[in-house]
Amino acid sequence: MKNKSIKEASFETCLKQLENIVEKLESGDVDLENSVELYKQGIELKKLCEQKLKKVELQIKKIKLENNKIIKEEFK
Repeated sequence: MKNKSIKEASFETCLKQLENIVEKLESGDVDLENSVELYKQGIELKKLCEQKLKKVELQIKKIKLENNKIIKEEFK
């Protein structure tokens, strides 16, 4: 998947790709050069997953109406 389309992909898609990379690397069937490339791709996917999770976390910290008062709901 290209860089632009990776950033537009869902969290689940990115996580699945990351899992596939980990499986390939753990299998030991990938040569050194390809392992390095897969590792780089994995790092980028990890960062992207973290960004997507952080975005959702911020959405969870949304403002909540309770008893006609606005209360900030913290993520736990």
